[in-house]
Amino acid sequence: MHESPITVGIVGARGHTGVELIRLLAAHPRFEIGFVSSRALDGQRVADHVPEYQGELRYGAPEHGALPALGAEAVVLALPNGKSDACIAAYDAAGQDPVIVDLSADHRFDDHWHYGLPELTRAAYAGQRRIANPGCYATAMQLAIAPMRELLEGPVQCFGVSGYSGAGTTPSDRNDPALLRDNLMPYALTGHVHEREVSRRLGHAVEFMPHVAPHFRGITLTANLHLSRPVTLQDVQARYAARFANEPLVRIVDEAPWVSRIAGRHHVEIGGFAVSLDGRRLVVVATEDNLLKGAATQALQNLNLAFGLDEFTGVPLNG
Repeated sequence: MHESPITVGIVGARGHTGVELIRLLAAHPRFEIGFVSSRALDGQRVADHVPEYQGELRYGAPEHGALPALGAEAVVLALPNGKSDACIAAYDAAGQDPVIVDLSADHRFDDHWHYGLPELTRAAYAGQRRIANPGCYATAMQLAIAPMRELLEGPVQCFGVSGYSGAGTTPSDRNDPALLRDNLMPYALTGHVHEREVSRRLGHAVEFMPHVAPHFRGITLTANLHLSRPVTLQDVQARYAARFANEPLVRIVDEAPWVSRIAGRHHVEIGGFAVSLDGRRLVVVATEDNLLKGAATQALQNLNLAFGLDEFTGVPLNG
């Protein structure tokens, strides 16, 4: 029997993540794009901006109050921080309860929302209709640290470098290729939202120092972990391999992974394990495409789970 499509709307579809999400949904066997909103692209054909989409849908610019009338069964909010509540309020006022996946940080600290990092939180998913997508850096940090959680002693230091797509499409110093050329730009070196997010989710202090580099996409995250007892390199490798043995979107590698090899891929790579002579300090390197597993791919995992589909439906596991 042919199964009916599930309609998904995207609010804020002009950004880099919105484009990736359109590509993923266009190839999905069950999801169908119901609407895409972008004030900057209002009236233009989606296919002219995302060739992978073959339909005739055009970008719209509905007011928040008009969103419920568009009838989507799920809505992905790909908006800047602080902009999601007006959209959510419109659905509440209309008495509608679509699945809402929020890509911003607005609800990552809200216990009424499910925090959707499936590799670590899928067991806690019980049909919640409101899902907070984790931050891109926060995803890499948590996956890099989680297998050692019970052995941590003192704060974990994380040094992160992201491509400039992570700064969005609104022009700034952090996404200006001319300024970034031959450069590495530090920013928000204390109190970054992802520092607070990871510290809260892991229940352990994390100190995060983000930087922007001249490449377009991809994150390199180096985590420095102090441990309560000595470990060996073999112990560490076995622990990570066992923890993620059944996770197709987490791959454990021997050497430190390269960011150039993760661009356009949907998984996280973790490796480069280094243990100090006394066994009480571990350094781990993780790479991730910030637009995919750091955002759009993870949103698709959460949508699949919300509708009872296989979590990896529509995720290109080999590319």
